[in-house]
Amino acid sequence: MVDANADNIRLFRSSAPYINAHRGKTFVLMFGGEAIEHDNFAHIIHDIGLLSSLGIRLVLVHGARPQIDERVALRNLQGRFSENTRITDKPTLECVKDAAGSVRSHIEALLTMGLPNSPMHGAQIRVCSGNMVVAKPMGVRNGIDFENTGLVRRIDVDGINDHLNDGSIVLLSPMGYSPTGEVFNLSHEDVATQAAIALRADKLIVFSHWEGIVSREGKLLRTIELKQLQSLIESDAIETEESVLRALSTSVAADIPRAHCISYEKDGALLEELFTRDGTGSLVMRNHYEQLRQATIEDVGGILRLIQPLEESGILVKRSRERLESEIEHFSVIERDGMIIGCAALYVYPEDNCAELACVATHQDYRGKNRGERLLDQVVEYAKQRGIGRLFVLTTVTAHWFLEQGFKPSDMSSLPEQKKQLYNFQRNSKIFELEL
Repeated sequence: MVDANADNIRLFRSSAPYINAHRGKTFVLMFGGEAIEHDNFAHIIHDIGLLSSLGIRLVLVHGARPQIDERVALRNLQGRFSENTRITDKPTLECVKDAAGSVRSHIEALLTMGLPNSPMHGAQIRVCSGNMVVAKPMGVRNGIDFENTGLVRRIDVDGINDHLNDGSIVLLSPMGYSPTGEVFNLSHEDVATQAAIALRADKLIVFSHWEGIVSREGKLLRTIELKQLQSLIESDAIETEESVLRALSTSVAADIPRAHCISYEKDGALLEELFTRDGTGSLVMRNHYEQLRQATIEDVGGILRLIQPLEESGILVKRSRERLESEIEHFSVIERDGMIIGCAALYVYPEDNCAELACVATHQDYRGKNRGERLLDQVVEYAKQRGIGRLFVLTTVTAHWFLEQGFKPSDMSSLPEQKKQLYNFQRNSKIFELEL
């Protein structure tokens, strides 16, 4: 029991930086009707309530496709589709209204629930919904009239922000309204992406049947750049739902900084994705002007220019060009417009099942915006791929940064024997380690 409590305390402490980083940010969460019918949905709602209590501004966008299908079947109507889009005639529109209204009421009821011994006891969460999505008809395409199937024309940004500023969660349904008083059936993917773009949200989080963005070979792609994602979509190399991929790609292409894909079937996936270093699903980023990659021999000059001021100030140990050339395969770099603005190295000690993180540097004009964290994440991923269980670092002036990244103070006894023999007692570097 003591060990379990210690793990809980450690987990809570490690999540603190993320809690502070997310407070006051705007997240748009998108989930389809399939997620709502899943047994885990009640847990998702509880986690959403927790995010709200931590000061995160939340916009929820729900779908209702299976619920609409059910009502269409009950009324003995013939569901009609073209290009995987529902043709919404007047009788079908009544099914849409019924299904969307029922789903919205269900979500609002779950968010309001505050029974004793429940995760949301005493939360008193306010949920606001309404005519905040202005729609237009999809019209006639390839000779087919989609009737009351529509597209998002405009998002009422001021109205949504008013509710968010009041501390409410905003709930958007897959329906929109025209200035002429018509109702349109919308795809919840369109509503979610357009809402995220219009609100300039910090994140779009999409719930999927899959664990994240999964390749045809079954590999989970944890971090992926937009161009790579678009290429994989074009080559049909991903298992994850097309509608999910479209939402992720569209939002990041429109300058949403981060788009996440997580499973609605996994309990705690939302919290794990947002409050742990490794997350649980997939993260899509644009990074069109900065590339994080493995270093090549052509990068030696750029790395030398980057680390020279730090070597002269004594922050880094001096490295000759010859040494850097011979060790270049150990380095990862961040390149921006042909210039190396960040680097880090990984030296593996397989016999001790550990590795050293070394030469972590960021150009003084580009510090901030988590570039150091991105380099660390890359190095950690490389270490894990090699089966390494522990990372250590020696530093003289940046101890606080490593502590913030989850490293813990250590001593000479934790170093590999080879590293002990090379330890410079004159520099008197502090030693920190991170369990992987």
